Parts: sequence; structure tokens; C-alpha cells
Amino acid sequence: MTNRWTIAVAGVLLQIALGAVYAWSVFRVPLAKQFGWSISEVTLTFTISIFVLGIAAFFGGLWLNRKGPRIVALTGGFLYGAGVFLASFSDHKLWWLYLTYGVIGGIGLGFSYIVPVAVLVKWFPDRRGLITGIAVGGFGAGALVTAPVATHLIQSVGVLKTFAYLGIAFLVVTVAAGYFMQNPPEGWTPRGWAPTASQVSQRSSRDYTLSEALRTWQWWALWLLLFLNTCAGISVISQESPLFQELARVSAVTAASMVGIVSIGNAFGRVFWAWASDSITRRATFLVMFLGQAVLFWFLPSINSAAVLTFVSFIILMCYGGGFGTMPAFAADYFGSKNVGPIYGLMLTAWGFASAFGPLLIAYMRQADGVYRGALHVIAGVMAVSVVLPLIVSPPRRLAAAVAGQPRRLPAA
Repeated sequence: MTNRWTIAVAGVLLQIALGAVYAWSVFRVPLAKQFGWSISEVTLTFTISIFVLGIAAFFGGLWLNRKGPRIVALTGGFLYGAGVFLASFSDHKLWWLYLTYGVIGGIGLGFSYIVPVAVLVKWFPDRRGLITGIAVGGFGAGALVTAPVATHLIQSVGVLKTFAYLGIAFLVVTVAAGYFMQNPPEGWTPRGWAPTASQVSQRSSRDYTLSEALRTWQWWALWLLLFLNTCAGISVISQESPLFQELARVSAVTAASMVGIVSIGNAFGRVFWAWASDSITRRATFLVMFLGQAVLFWFLPSINSAAVLTFVSFIILMCYGGGFGTMPAFAADYFGSKNVGPIYGLMLTAWGFASAFGPLLIAYMRQADGVYRGALHVIAGVMAVSVVLPLIVSPPRRLAAAVAGQPRRLPAA
């Protein structure tokens, strides 16, 4: 029997390599200076990559269900590494950068990202939240590893050769890690483990197909939970440096250091909130995150201390990462682990849409108002209203019985 912890380690390494996409900001200025592209033109590469990731994850999940996780992970790793490598030929060709890093790399990201999530919820039914949190925590930590390496390479060999070197490195790591991705045998559970009464009450009694899941309001509720949480966090991520400079009156250098510290919250939150959700339930986790963000975003514009601003932003990014750490287990709880690849893969389209909507909203309101206060207060209001969702969502038990066409006695309340 394959050791499930070996698969878990491989999944984390795979996600760390994929999470290097979050280090895109280190390429922004060098590309703009060398080729005369605007900041918005260069930034669009990252937007394309994340949007394509969200779409490709769905198709990767469908393919995974048909052919198994290994082939999807290997293909995704090859496309991701190849996309980054081919970006090294973008000399004065912005469209080529969009095609290679954005589209080809984004497809690779989506294929590979969904694999550890779909595989590990099956290997760890006893620790669904924690293990998926650790896996996607690797994605959040990818920038911490890649940013200093890429910065050094850019200074040493230039930005285009940096793409070439990183592309080769990513291809090797992702393909090697992807080789370990495999599902457990049908019906496998850890020896001696049985779900607790609390786990049973929060989990569906059957495995849903994608079409069945889409016919439930709960799938759309989870999609909206992920969309709203991502919108809030990614709005801050997209404006971190200028936001810190405006509110705390710090220099660009100091703001950059604050960004580095705050980014740790993204990775840490994926593990912490996912771990917490195993104990306090996924619903309670999102409730706490939404309430906390409503308060923090409301007071954020009035903070002028760099230390306090760093701390508050760290917590906000913990909540942002917490959504990605908790939602895979949430989806597996409500719709079963068998088809979680396509079910959660399609749910990741919320990430793509939020990546476009959130940054555009805060940028537009900042330009219109001249300050960030109005935009941050709007986000606070949205988070406050959003607490209704985790309060009302519950496993689709009644529909499960109806879809199966068999009467089933519901458990006592």
C-alpha cells in the first residue's frame, strides 16, 4: 500500500512550485522598464494566468475522474513549466507573454492545482480540512520561495533568461511530484478510523456527480462563499504597496517589506483555518472569517501605524488563504470525495472571476474617490451581509434521497 504521507509531501511540493505565480510582481517593473510596457499591460499577464487557472481546473477535474490524477498532474506540470520557459522569448512581444505565461502556463496551473486537492481528500477522510489546507498552503508559500530567487536571477542574467531558468526548474519539480499522484483503492479508509457524530452531521450521505451537485442550491452557495471571500482578500493583494504607503505614510521600500510579511498570512491562513474547520466545522470557519473581515475592513482606513496596519492586513490575508484551505474539504463534505475533482474544479471559477472583479472594484473606487476609505468600507459591508451564507448552508441530505429515488429517514435534529 502506498504511504499516504508520501503523496501528501509530493502534493505540497507540487503546490509550492505552482504558487510561484504569486511572485509575478517581481517581474512587473523589469518587464515594463526593458520593453516600455505599461504596468497595467504587464499586470494583465497575471490576471490572464489566474483566470485561465480557474477554468482549466474544472477540465482537469473532469479528466482526472476519467483517466486518473497522475496523467493530469504530469500534463499540467509540463504545460506550466513550458509556459514559463517559452515566456523567455517575449522580447518586445507582449502577445507572446500573454499566450505563454498567461494561457499555456495558466492551463498547466489549473490542471496541476486540482490534483493534490482531489487526491488528498480521499487519502485523508480523517483530516480533510488540515490536509487540503497544508496542500494549498504550499501554493500560498510559493511566492516566498520564488520571489527572492527570481529577484536575484533578474539582477544577474536579466528578466527573460530568468523565465527560462525558472521554467525548467518548475517543469522538473512539478513533473516529479506529479508522478506520485494516485487515488486510494475504492472504499479505502484509514485503519481503525470511523467518522465522529459531528462529522456525520456535516457530511453528505452519498457521492454526487457533477450534474447532481449543480442541481443543488448548496453548490452555488459554496461558489458564492469562495467568490466573496476571494474578492475581499485579492482586493488588498492587488493594492498592498500603494495602500500601505497612503495609510501609514511609509516609503516604497518599507511598504515592500510590509508586503513580504503580510504575504505569509496567505500561506499560514490556508493551514490554520483548514485545521480549525476540522474542529469547529466549515460553516463556523467561514462565519468567523466573514465577521472578522467586516470589522477589519471597516477600521482599516483609519489605521496610520505601520505595525498595526501590517498586523491587520496579515489577518485579512489569513482569511483570504483560509477560503482556499477550507473550501476543498467543504465541497467533499457536502458532495462526497469521489467526484470532488470536477465539482471543486468548477467551483474554482469563483477564483477567476473574483481575481478580475475585486481588483477592478477597489481600483475604480480609489480613482473616483481619491482615497481608499470608500472602497474598504464597501468591502466591509459586503462581508457583513455575507455572514448569512454560512449561517444557512447545510448538507443537501433531502435532495440526496430524492435524486437517488429512494425514501430515506432523515437523522434526528
